[in-house]
Amino acid sequence: MSMSIGSSDGEEDVILSEINTTPLVDIMLVLLIIFLVTSPLVLKLKKVKLPAEANAIYVTKPENITLVVSKEGDMFWNQMPIPDTNTLLEKLKTIAVMKPQPELHIRGDQETRYEFIGKVILNAQKASIAKVAFITEPPPHGG
Repeated sequence: MSMSIGSSDGEEDVILSEINTTPLVDIMLVLLIIFLVTSPLVLKLKKVKLPAEANAIYVTKPENITLVVSKEGDMFWNQMPIPDTNTLLEKLKTIAVMKPQPELHIRGDQETRYEFIGKVILNAQKASIAKVAFITEPPPHGG
């Protein structure tokens, strides 16, 4: 910044203040040149095809198994109650040998303890169920 004080002929003392923008412009031009020179080097990235998001409505097939787990740990196989995990394992073993193998859809209550869901997944793994899915509520639109 520079500042002029008074005039050269000795008249009235008037303070004239001015901002010298020359150094600012010089620095900005240098930064612009550096950016233009280095940006092509930075932008030479490996070309990758990114996956596209698709929101498709899932249609439930009649052969898929829906297993509901309540917050108390009660299990329901297509709306029929299952008394314990041994019965669940036997039912899962019977559908595991089917060709094509049905999918197991787990609908767990929001307040269900992880222990109950974990037992269901463990039994599905023991029975060699290939496809296990979790059914959730879709998020509200616009949020």
